Amino acid sequence: MFAGRAAARSARVAAPRFQLAAPTRSFAEAAAKPASASTRPPIDVFGVDGTYASALYTAAAKNSSIETVSKALESLSATFKKEPKLQQILASPTLTVDDKKQIIAELQKGISVQDKTNTVSGFLNTLAENNRLSVLEGVTEKFAQLMSASRGEVELNITSAAPLDNKVIKQLEAAVSKSQYVGANKKVKVVAKVNPDIRGGLVVEIGDRTIDLSVSSKMHKMNRLLQETL
Repeated sequence: MFAGRAAARSARVAAPRFQLAAPTRSFAEAAAKPASASTRPPIDVFGVDGTYASALYTAAAKNSSIETVSKALESLSATFKKEPKLQQILASPTLTVDDKKQIIAELQKGISVQDKTNTVSGFLNTLAENNRLSVLEGVTEKFAQLMSASRGEVELNITSAAPLDNKVIKQLEAAVSKSQYVGANKKVKVVAKVNPDIRGGLVVEIGDRTIDLSVSSKMHKMNRLLQETL
């Protein structure tokens, strides 16, 4: 979907920044209203993507569209996984206003739910106007963290060098669920990731805790020990 545009985009010179056609105002209007305790994000998420994710969460809560927006962002997250070059395209400084309109239209085609409040389309237009489309992938990740917190879930990130068998994932989930790292009345949400760079073993992250059992980590420690000894 997006890969065919990458070559043409890289050959362009930066275009002057123009105002996008007036987008649906629901996101901006909702975001401008004072936030109440019921519409504030349940946790703090940091970075530029965290700021935008928090603003979107608040706007969606005010519009009573939080579940719809969550499903829409899950669809966008899946699009990033299917389209490896998408992030590179969104980060290009040569995107014109027309480019951004086309990209937003393509992104919306991949959204599996109908957002009657137009919160997501308004948000995408806001990112485009602010030259922040490059943070969209991060926004989908931070928004997922906010949703997990609002549902009383504890996110368990398991990174392996190759895809894990579902049985192994279930065993890890069961073990962590019974541990001190999961509070009472909390549900564990497993996020399995693959990173060949760790070479083997696992990296397990839950909350602000990280258990690094990767081969790459062990090799790094061994190399450091050898350097200190020699």
